[in-house]
Amino acid sequence: MKKLPVVNPLLLAACCTLAMSMANAADSATVRITPLGSHDGEFCAADRALIFEDPDGTRILYDAGRTVRGGSDPRLGKIDAVLLSHVHGDHLGDIHQAAANAGTCAAPDFSVKSTPSSVSEEVVLAKKAKFFVGGEMGSFFSNRIKAAGGTADQVRLVRFGGQSKIGGVSIASVPAAHSNGLDPKFLHGHLADELTDNALTAYVGPPGGYVLTFSNGLAVYLSGDTGIIADQDMVVRRFYKAKLAVLNIGGTFSTGPVEAAYVINDLVQPNAVLASHANEAATKDGKLLPGTRTMMFKAAVKVPTYLPVSGKSMDFDAEGKCVAGC
Repeated sequence: MKKLPVVNPLLLAACCTLAMSMANAADSATVRITPLGSHDGEFCAADRALIFEDPDGTRILYDAGRTVRGGSDPRLGKIDAVLLSHVHGDHLGDIHQAAANAGTCAAPDFSVKSTPSSVSEEVVLAKKAKFFVGGEMGSFFSNRIKAAGGTADQVRLVRFGGQSKIGGVSIASVPAAHSNGLDPKFLHGHLADELTDNALTAYVGPPGGYVLTFSNGLAVYLSGDTGIIADQDMVVRRFYKAKLAVLNIGGTFSTGPVEAAYVINDLVQPNAVLASHANEAATKDGKLLPGTRTMMFKAAVKVPTYLPVSGKSMDFDAEGKCVAGC
């Protein structure tokens, strides 16, 4: 009979301790979210942009919009990927501020024109980042990024039901009920003129949202502009099991505060939510103002609600609990 090797009990204990320590480190690692708004320390009318940082250092910019001041904005730092929910100017970025805090929180001064390029593309090119898009936007942006000096393979298409990955972050595309027409000011030549003359936009496929799953296990739902849809229950909650949501609550063009509260309370059911895209000056001196849509939303939601105050980072654990900065 073959004699089994003798295992040193001290070595075995050390290995078990190391394994437990590594597991605990992964569980305790946090995802950092940093809003990039128009006015430092406030949540303002045009604010959409958020940077997500994975525990492994991967940094992702979501919907740069008008409050990121081009590719040289010093707040950006390293950016590995840019996510775009749809091509409307307030998300793709047609204009931006010349300097921090220009204008007022309710009406920022966007005096710098980015078109026919866009803020999102400027960041992709300046940071040599990947550009994640859905619908029919892949080939369109690949051509544009290549023509502007980048490479076509910087653009990555993620359609509904599919996933991609960068660093330790998995990126899944999920549906949104909205529109996705490209304003002719992003184009040039006869097509731009004809669309303008007929008051039409160029359709580039359906809009969308995302679910990001980070290396610590946290799944975050990024709604994009959307109404109430069954996918928020069937896909976002049941399949991806999102524990944190970033929900656009501005109303008229997407869910308003009452509809958004229903999405959180009854459909997605995360452990916490970050209000976004409120289309109002929601704070003064960093404090939530009474009578705002944001206040109405916060009062109606059953889980902790956090504000994307520009420049203030928040750290979330694997269960969507804010452990710092909130």
